[in-house]
Order: sequence, then structure tokens, then C-alpha cells
Amino acid sequence: HRSAVFFGVTKLFMSDDASLRRMVYLFIKEVAETCNPDDVIIVTSSLTKDMTCDVDLYRANALRVLARIIDAAMLGAIERYVKQAIVDSSGMVASAALVSATHLFVAAPENAVIVRRWIGETQEATASPNEMVQFHAIQLMYQIKSTDRLAISKLVQQFSQKNTLRSPLAVTCLVRYTAKLLHDEIAQGRASGGSIQDGTPIMRGGYKFLESCLRHKEDMVIYEAARAICGLPNLEPQDLSPAINSLQAALSSPSPAMRFATMKTLANVAASHPRVVSKCNEDLETLIADANRSVATLAITTLLKTGSENSIDRLLKQISAFLTDIADEYKITVVKSLQQLCFTYPSRHRVIVGFLSNFLREEGGFDFKRSIVAGIINLMNQIPETTESSLLHLCEFIEDCEFTMLSTQILNLLGEMGPSTSAPARYIRFIYNRVILENSAVRAA
Repeated sequence: HRSAVFFGVTKLFMSDDASLRRMVYLFIKEVAETCNPDDVIIVTSSLTKDMTCDVDLYRANALRVLARIIDAAMLGAIERYVKQAIVDSSGMVASAALVSATHLFVAAPENAVIVRRWIGETQEATASPNEMVQFHAIQLMYQIKSTDRLAISKLVQQFSQKNTLRSPLAVTCLVRYTAKLLHDEIAQGRASGGSIQDGTPIMRGGYKFLESCLRHKEDMVIYEAARAICGLPNLEPQDLSPAINSLQAALSSPSPAMRFATMKTLANVAASHPRVVSKCNEDLETLIADANRSVATLAITTLLKTGSENSIDRLLKQISAFLTDIADEYKITVVKSLQQLCFTYPSRHRVIVGFLSNFLREEGGFDFKRSIVAGIINLMNQIPETTESSLLHLCEFIEDCEFTMLSTQILNLLGEMGPSTSAPARYIRFIYNRVILENSAVRAA
């Protein structure tokens, strides 16, 4: 039955209806891997005929289908047509040929050997006036040269210096290739320490290109360049500053996706370079009220990393209003950031632990309450001065706790730490109330 349907569909190659022909191409692509290979090969003559016809739509689609069904032996027979298609004046045909070449390259090592011979045509396609052709050509160029470090460095230098790529997608690809090259240079010990601008010529040229992309007219290129710079290891603050300035400008973007991506990058940088990101604090405080809760949560957690000791009280006041409006998953992220803040400024432990304990008495699910309890216990282990006040906060929580697991955990903690405090008797009342009022598991604890 499958073969009967397949041959029935192939008769539609005689149709001149463009939409119907596109459906035929899609059908063959989908069933190529499940049908008898001998049956599929039969249609190659029809596809080869379409590949050399005058209708761009048929030529492009025939190339895409052929890339799915031919082997290395057949690829050698149609190689001439594919190479012509790569440099075709029609953007649709050229893009289809380049994408097909990309698929063929990874399909089998024998195919890759043949595709590597098309490097000249691919190089010519990078100068195409069609932006999508440029994008696909730069991808295929990189794929062909990916195993040769020197060839990759020449590819990056060639296009970063010539500035011939008009396609934002192609430039974005080049930014990523440059970042990968710089990562490899640093990983292989070619960085000389200090600023990246004092490194090897490849590193200096790569960084200069990334920095120039921060002034590109397209947001996607600017963001990708800023993210690439921020992702480089062991950078000096002065090397990060241009990227941070660009990200700061992007915080006011009307696009929620752009604001979120920018915030995520700044949050990552703040973990290792809080002082560099602190220049954005004013903009970050504005984003606490952002309609997108993910953006607002990232703004708060970043502020908790970059804020000074003097700003803690003001931040906690802003967070207090914010936490009541967000889902528990975001609250847990904020709790973890508050815990980290307490490690950074241990002298403010009373304020931060008091703030966390207030939310133990507010509405919230088990995971949220458990994260607060775990955070307070962690602080007690790391900062012993917090022990007595924290135990009292936890005792007040179990007076009205609906989660048996948390009650038993806190009672066990009281049994371990309570006797070593300055006034153990103060906790007896809380324990006694649990014996009288609670369920069997809590009474046993």
C-alpha cells in the first residue's frame, strides 16, 4: 500500500499547479526514510529534471528533496548542477542549494568530501546581494572549515575586516564564530594575562570586531556581540565596559524578549563582576515594576548582587511589595539571592533573616516555604551569629505551619542546636505546644 501511494503521488509531477507540486516535494521528503529505497530512487530523474528547469520554485524544492534521498555516488552525478545553483541569481535557488549542501555535509563522510570541493562557489555566495543567501553561505563556509583552526581564524579575519556582510543573521553567525575562536585561544593558553587587547593578534582583532558590532544598526547583532564579550573568560573590567554600556541601553527596549535577554546576560556578569554592572542599578530598579515578571525577577536578583550595604534596606522594601505579586518559582529565585546577599554582608544578617521570616508567615506553597527554611538553616551554619534569632523565627513559624515535613525538620534542628544556645529554656514552650496540638508525626518529632 505504501508503494502504491508513493507512485500515485509521483504522477503529480505532471501537474502545473505550484501549490500541488510543493505538496509533492514535501511528501517525498517526509516518506523518503520509510519507503523502499529503490522506489525513492526512481523519482530522482523527475527531481533532476525539475532542478534544471526554468521555474525557480521547482528548482529550489527539487534541490531540497534530492539532498534527502541521494548518496555520494548520485551526488557526484549532479554535483555540477548544485554548484551552479549555489551561485544562481535567484536567492531562493541559491539558499536551497546552500542549505542542501549543509545537510549533505553532515549526512555522510563521503558526501562531506564532495561538498568541500564547493568552497569556491560558497565563497562567491557570501557576496550575494540576498541577505538569506549570505547567511546560509557563511554557515556552510564555517562548516567546511570547522576542523582547521587556521582556516577558521582566516575566515573570521577576512569577513570582520572587509565588512562585506549585509545580512544581520550572517553577522550574528560571524560574531559567534569569533567568540568561539577567542575562547579557544584563551583555553589553549595564548592569552598573555591582563587585558585581552594585549593578547595575540587574533585575540586583538577578534575583540576589536566584537566591539565594532556593538555599534551595528540591528539589535540582534548588538546583543550577540555584547553577550559574546561578556562570556569571554578572565576579562578585565575595562574590556567589559563597552558591552555593559550597550546592554544598559537595551534595558529600555520596547521588546520584552530583548529586555529579558539583556537582563539574563547582566545577571550572569553580576555574579563575577558586580562592580561593573552596578552602573546599571538605576535602570534595574525601574525594571522591578516591569510587566514581564521574568524580567522583574532577574532585575531584583541582579540588584541583590550589585547593591551596596547601604542600599539593602531600600531594596528589601521594594522586594516586599514585589514578592506578593509573583509565582512561587520566582520567589524561590529571590530567596536564593537574598541568602547570597547575607553571605556578602554578614553584618546585616538580622535585617535579612527577619525579612525572610516575615514571608514564612505569608501565603505560599511548600517549595517556597521550604526554600526559606533551607536558606535560614544555611545561614545559621555559615554565620553562627544568626543562630539564636533564626531559631526564634523558625519557632514562630511552626506555631502555625501547615507542612508536617517542615515542622519536623525545625523540631529536629531545635533538638540539635537549642541546648547549646545561651537560653535553651525559651524554646520549650514552642516544643510543648507541638506535643499538644499537632498530628502524630510532629508529636513524635
